[in-house]
Amino acid sequence: MSVVQLGTPQQRVTEKELQPVLSQAGLEVSEPLLGDFTTLISSLDAAIASLPDDKDVLPYPDLNKYPRTDIHIPEDTEMGAWATKVTAKCTNPTSDLLKGRTIALKDNMAFAGVRCTNGTSMVDWVPKIDATIVTRVMDAGATIVGKAACENSCLEGMSGTAVTGQVHNPYGKGYSAGGSSSGSGRLVATGSVDLAFGCDQGGSIRIPSSSCGIVGLKPTWGLVPYTGILSLDATIDHAGPMTRNVRDCALFLESIAGPDGWDDRQPPFGLEGDRLKFVAPVDATTAKEPSKMLEGVKVGVLSEGFVPGQDANVASSVKSAIEKLKELGATVDSVSVPLHKEAPLLWTCALPLSGGRQSLLGDMDGRKQLYLTDRAELIGPKLTQSQFDALGPGASNMYVGYLWIQEVYGAKVQGKAMNLLKATSDAYDKALEEFDVLVMPTLPYPPPRLPEPDSNEGPLNFLTRTIGLVANTCPFNNSGHPALSLPVGFVPAREDPSVKLPTAMQIVGRKYADVDCLKVAAAWEKAYDWKTL
Repeated sequence: MSVVQLGTPQQRVTEKELQPVLSQAGLEVSEPLLGDFTTLISSLDAAIASLPDDKDVLPYPDLNKYPRTDIHIPEDTEMGAWATKVTAKCTNPTSDLLKGRTIALKDNMAFAGVRCTNGTSMVDWVPKIDATIVTRVMDAGATIVGKAACENSCLEGMSGTAVTGQVHNPYGKGYSAGGSSSGSGRLVATGSVDLAFGCDQGGSIRIPSSSCGIVGLKPTWGLVPYTGILSLDATIDHAGPMTRNVRDCALFLESIAGPDGWDDRQPPFGLEGDRLKFVAPVDATTAKEPSKMLEGVKVGVLSEGFVPGQDANVASSVKSAIEKLKELGATVDSVSVPLHKEAPLLWTCALPLSGGRQSLLGDMDGRKQLYLTDRAELIGPKLTQSQFDALGPGASNMYVGYLWIQEVYGAKVQGKAMNLLKATSDAYDKALEEFDVLVMPTLPYPPPRLPEPDSNEGPLNFLTRTIGLVANTCPFNNSGHPALSLPVGFVPAREDPSVKLPTAMQIVGRKYADVDCLKVAAAWEKAYDWKTL
């Protein structure tokens, strides 16, 4: 590293202070070298001390334009769905796209003055900024009415770990609402809010959407800015809409999509104009005669999306829904992407090293984006015992995995997995040269029964309940393709066949062709009532 300044009025770092740092790293240096490095590090420390305050460059909200009132923790959390209530709207909206709509934020999103738990008691954090997309929905006329509960550290697919309590499925008390955007799924399904934000790194929009019988879209990676939202891993971070119908999903997406100048997940050019219009194409599709709504659309049924061991009722329901696409004018054929089977394993191996640093330690180095430094300073270079004890099963498993990979393998495991994932993404692109969309079940089985409250079962037992849950969802986090979950019927719960729970079809499109997913979903939704199938 080059030196831009040298020498300070006083030595800020002493040899006695630097020596143990080097020793802890397993380094031995001679006395002359120790003296040299002490001088150099003193200059570095002086440069750090001279940094100006970053307050002038942070995007603090105008609280006169975006006032928020009645901030409180509700006594009635609606079966665990609410984390915090608040009322906020823009006094001078720039559009009426979402006029009159109520929205819940996921509780990993920054909203100034309102606690952000991220589903855990690991740290107490009240942000001072608003996430970009929170501002955008208020500018579009929406009213924010609270923050929806999310699972512990956003690392669970089952709704039993939020610090605010278990979130129950709207169609079956005692069953999972899905995770990690669990509260968002329930609140939209019950009509408590019109719309809700979800965030998705392995399926956290689509799992609760499928479980709760709503529409959920994981947009193309980079289409929607992630600025001001707690990250899991920047390469798989997505934020998107959770709604009761497809048109609302298109409206919601249109209000939040596009670059914000902060998020380096987004391309520097090309996201403008018609590429950010989703409502008109959906309306044009549903205005056609039913048999012509999908005329000319080629649908590929992903063979590897139907796997041995998958719940037979789920597979049957989704296959029936796919057949109905033919009645809407689509051409439907099977397609094979063998690498789809390997993708979940690669996701598993790529995540711990980067996720441990970015998600649990708040270390986002190497990114050009807004850094949430006020939260990061609440966490050290490693978790304390109390912080580790506050993690849920999934988060604690990832942290131990992070420590193991860091100690035993270093960077090569993540690097190898990421290289292999490029081939997987290319394979989906190749399939999508022939087909407009790919379809498959969103989840392999119905929502599982929740464990008894305060059962304190260990991470092994808890995580065993959802083995294979993300098999069809996580591959598209790594690849970045848009993926929409559409409810297509009810299936019996595995634990009690008398309990009927929603299931869903996943529709995957070309990158930045999110509108294709929306059009296919809107056509199916208009022609069929999933609740009667």
